[in-house]
Amino acid sequence: MSDHVVLRVKGRVLAGPGDVRGELWCVDGRITYERPPGALADGAVTVTGWALPGLVDAHCHVGLDQHGAVDAATSEKQALTDRDAGTLLIRDAGSAADTRWIDDREDLPKIIRAGRHIARTRRYIRNYAHEIEPGDLAAYVTREARRGDGWVKLVGDWIDRAEGDLTACWPRWAVEEAMEAAHREGARVTAHCFAEDSLRDLVEAGIDCVEHATGLTEDTIPLFAERGVAIVPTLVNIATFPHLADGGEAKFPRWSAHMRRLHERRYDTVRAAYDAGVPVFVGTDAGGSLAHGLVAAEVAELVKAGIPALDALSATAWGARAWLGRPLLEEGDPADLVVYDSDPRADVRVLAAPARVVLAGRVVA
Repeated sequence: MSDHVVLRVKGRVLAGPGDVRGELWCVDGRITYERPPGALADGAVTVTGWALPGLVDAHCHVGLDQHGAVDAATSEKQALTDRDAGTLLIRDAGSAADTRWIDDREDLPKIIRAGRHIARTRRYIRNYAHEIEPGDLAAYVTREARRGDGWVKLVGDWIDRAEGDLTACWPRWAVEEAMEAAHREGARVTAHCFAEDSLRDLVEAGIDCVEHATGLTEDTIPLFAERGVAIVPTLVNIATFPHLADGGEAKFPRWSAHMRRLHERRYDTVRAAYDAGVPVFVGTDAGGSLAHGLVAAEVAELVKAGIPALDALSATAWGARAWLGRPLLEEGDPADLVVYDSDPRADVRVLAAPARVVLAGRVVA
């Protein structure tokens, strides 16, 4: 029995938005709601507080910085920063680095990979993406679907230097071929989209999710809702738009003005999408120019946009895990959870100060 690792979590276990339980036990890395026998229970370490399933950052880039892929040591620091902030499940929305080695580490977050970004030639950040032309899009989507963990990431729009503004990167026929290719492989597709122009083609072609989605309008929001296309607004990233616009003002004034407009209406856009029934999930876009560990700040931004606190919490907890097909806090699930000193449902700012982070049944932070 001495080989067993047992942890008792006592207080309030938030197994779902309306599912509050008194305690759970972590035995050999798995959750049980049945008290272990005898010496196992007596020897358990006890943690008290409000427990949530490990938080989700659904747009995060472990293995990437503003210049491209980083080494394993830097990737590890990024993952540890996210972990210590309570993020125990990451959808890595595009990375040029190979981070498969993280899967062998029980002390690091679980990662769902989307492979490497796929972008139009010279239409994205240098060293980030496969940069290709439309005729090759479906083939690259197939390749990244096989390399990833059920997701593929496209760059749907970016600045077109000839136009001096954001424009769509792909013709409709190429987008349709790409969606068909991904779905044949059993993968879902998401796309980076700041502007308005690319959204209708992507959704009508069958995309599953859109990142940022600042270009949503009253014309496209109903389409997203009808098709069940999720958005990950990354509001902590959108906050950087004025700075980016200032930097590009002299060379690309139309682009700068456009970015400022998208920023100014960001909260109204997210709230309108939520009100229409568009699924909204938490993502920080950490790993490019943004720091890791910002999941609590993003939840607070969703609340500021007008999303009710419980739904904003679900967007990084129960709802996000269900959307990604990952375990919650049910019997036999992996014991990956975060414990807080007070109820995060009452005030989401509590998320910024985890009392304990538990991975595979062990307190790691």
